[in-house]
Amino acid sequence: MENKNVELAIEFIKAVSDGKIGEELNNFYDESANQIEYPNLLTKKIVERNLDAIKDASIKGKQVISIQNYEIIKAYSCGNTVIIEAIWTGRLAIPLGKLKAGDEMKAYFAQFFEFRDGKIVKQRNYDCFENFL
Repeated sequence: MENKNVELAIEFIKAVSDGKIGEELNNFYDESANQIEYPNLLTKKIVERNLDAIKDASIKGKQVISIQNYEIIKAYSCGNTVIIEAIWTGRLAIPLGKLKAGDEMKAYFAQFFEFRDGKIVKQRNYDCFENFL
């Protein structure tokens, strides 16, 4: 089961990289899903989202980032939890901080996914962005 969850987490990351948003994410998340994003340069405080808020955030994100890519450095599994270490790059659709539309942002992510019955039930994001302010 652990390897299957790693495959599912990588499939999810690829779908997000490919621009899947909103309802297109339903195949990956359980209806009870919960996401926590810890403070970073974009999010100044802990943000907790249910499934509807996760999908809404993905739609809003598409208005800011036109193209994104995750380079998976390592995937770890322990029981029903998968940890993805990745380098994220995104091309801005709008100006942000000192960056112009069309510029690239970069971040180093650690994402923890907890699975139940092949779906994400809990996700924790630790996003370390290169300074764009």
